[in-house]
Amino acid sequence: MFYDGNKLKEVFLKAKRERFGIIASNVVFDSTIRGLLEGYEHQKADGLLQMSSGAVKYAAGKSQSLFIGAELISEMIKIIARQYKNSGVGLHIDHATPNYFDFVVHCIEKQFVSSVMIDASKEEFEENIRISSEVVKIARKYGVLVEGEIGYIKGTEDEIVSDSELYTKPEEALEYVRRTKVDLFAASVGTNHGVTKGAKIKLKLDLIKEIDDLLIANKVETGIVLHGASGLTAEQQQQAVANGVVKINKDTRYQMEMASAVQKYWEIEKDAIICPAGMDEDDFLPDKKRFDPRKWMLASENAVQKAVEELIKIVGANGKSIMLS
Repeated sequence: MFYDGNKLKEVFLKAKRERFGIIASNVVFDSTIRGLLEGYEHQKADGLLQMSSGAVKYAAGKSQSLFIGAELISEMIKIIARQYKNSGVGLHIDHATPNYFDFVVHCIEKQFVSSVMIDASKEEFEENIRISSEVVKIARKYGVLVEGEIGYIKGTEDEIVSDSELYTKPEEALEYVRRTKVDLFAASVGTNHGVTKGAKIKLKLDLIKEIDDLLIANKVETGIVLHGASGLTAEQQQQAVANGVVKINKDTRYQMEMASAVQKYWEIEKDAIICPAGMDEDDFLPDKKRFDPRKWMLASENAVQKAVEELIKIVGANGKSIMLS
């Protein structure tokens, strides 16, 4: 089932109340979408699919039209999600910087999405609040959730690049959430975008709890989001959830799993399309049954499903879809 913003809000409220996490997965390909939805359904867990500006440009083809790409991804998800009855997903815009403001508004008004992230974290604090508040004001009219951020995360994720990190200050988090009224808050606590190993980065998981406790004490409790989480250990993710995180973003993990699955397939099946050493080219016939893209793309799809099911169990979301209530 596809969740609108109101249903997605129920998902996050349950996750925060029961202290489990929602795996938010970046997508662009239909095969990734299918693999993820199968995984969520098999685990009876709700999820959130995410599209970045780079993803929607790619989806549109050579025109790189943000509007065409977003509509295509949104419709694919909505259509495929219809067949699942034990889980649901929403669609989120990930890391939309202020230069994509009009695009965010378009997606909200056309009801392509359930939630959006306005990432004005590189702006001055007051400007970040002004921009975020404007998005919240528009989104509220359509029941769309809004995620905002203070601080920034080191590394590269699609079009988001930072050579340094800036940890979120709890007192600024409180002021930001109170004034903008965002539904979700992304905290910078030391995670990195891109390929990382959680055991080798300097995480401040206690900072999540400090922020969460402060928001609760001031009656502005909201869902906390962890970006750059693909390299984190299971224990790190579980501690983050225990400390107040409700949404954990994943992208690089799926890219690695897909690439690995396809590489392994072709290491075994390369003679389906490449003439084996020692055979005359005139005697070689490619094997359509094995080079058919549906064969090797299915390998990547299955790898994505396996990965998301593992992640769902790590954060304790299995069997907790609101569809089962």
